Amino acid sequence: QVQLVESGGDSVQAGESLRLTCVASGYANRAYYLGWFRQAPGKEREAVATIDSDGRGHYTDSVKGRFTISKDAGSGTLFLQMDNLKPEDTGMYYCAAEPGLYATMWAARFSSWGRGTQVTVSS
Repeated sequence: QVQLVESGGDSVQAGESLRLTCVASGYANRAYYLGWFRQAPGKEREAVATIDSDGRGHYTDSVKGRFTISKDAGSGTLFLQMDNLKPEDTGMYYCAAEPGLYATMWAARFSSWGRGTQVTVSS
């Protein structure tokens, strides 16, 4: 399995920006798709954004136009640029990875997970 470590979470005001980073290690010599998920207290984990092995991003509707997922092809490091943050973006953000070409928004399809980084947005 791939080892994933997230960082960059913080407490911010609505309208501000954050950039999350996920450092990965242990990739096998094959393609992976990656994703960012979040979980708010009392709610189920939900997909925020995922990225295909070739770099194409996919987003949940609530973050389209505000968040950008990207990765460094050389190191496999994953990023999530979050702009114009809203209180409803609050939650623990997790990085995930799975061997394959095309990403899914379904958390159950990902086998490797980080421990998460907390994002809190106040109004």
